[in-house]
Amino acid sequence: RWAAEMERWRGRVALVTGASVGIGAATAVALVRSGMKVVGCARDVDKVQKLSTECQVRGHSGVLVPFKCDLSNEEEILAMFAAIKAQHGGVDVCINNAGLAHPEPLLNGKTSGWKNMLDVNVLALCVCTREAYQSMKERNVDDGHIIHINSMSGHRVVPSADIHFYSATKYAVTALTEGLRQELRDANTHIRVTGISPGVVETEFAARLYSDDADKAAAVYAKFKPLDAIDVTNAVLYALGSPPHVQIGDIQMRPVGQVS
Repeated sequence: RWAAEMERWRGRVALVTGASVGIGAATAVALVRSGMKVVGCARDVDKVQKLSTECQVRGHSGVLVPFKCDLSNEEEILAMFAAIKAQHGGVDVCINNAGLAHPEPLLNGKTSGWKNMLDVNVLALCVCTREAYQSMKERNVDDGHIIHINSMSGHRVVPSADIHFYSATKYAVTALTEGLRQELRDANTHIRVTGISPGVVETEFAARLYSDDADKAAAVYAKFKPLDAIDVTNAVLYALGSPPHVQIGDIQMRPVGQVS
């Protein structure tokens, strides 16, 4: 049913953060296939450009617009939204996908790593959400959708010091998702917000987390079959494709073999 419901998004504008790899890349391509104009932002914009070319070659009905943006810099985010307004009118769907982890424990971790996680996982998500809402409001868009790619780490704390601070940022996303839902209701809009919380997904996440230890990164995906990026994308499509009166609050999804 959601495939048919996605028809109403055809020709409209979506922003996908962290669109160069993993869940962001898979989601950007799926939205282009659904006929949307997708602004895919990332620091590595060359990878998004390659994805855009592939979408054209495959004849997808939408278009992927690459945009270089460092989400830890608010000025770059604001410049991106200004460019989207000038070139495409504004944002109707905002997928806050970008997120990262550094192995910085609470007892002896580097402040710089903690700050980077806060900047990208929490503050950038809030800035993009605020700007997307303002974009919708000024154009009287009342059926927009904001989706936060959260994590199971936003719902329970596992005994791994390497991701405790990361988990704290994702707990923040859990609170922000519900807070946003409440503020949107108080504003009397029909703009929806959804959180999607995957467990272990086979992406570049682990390789970036353990950039100096390839064996440790590989071990993350070796214990059981992890989720694929497209599994999370399908959850995004389900939320977006639900009828306008239905709000999907939070989707928690794990690999069957994952314990915690």
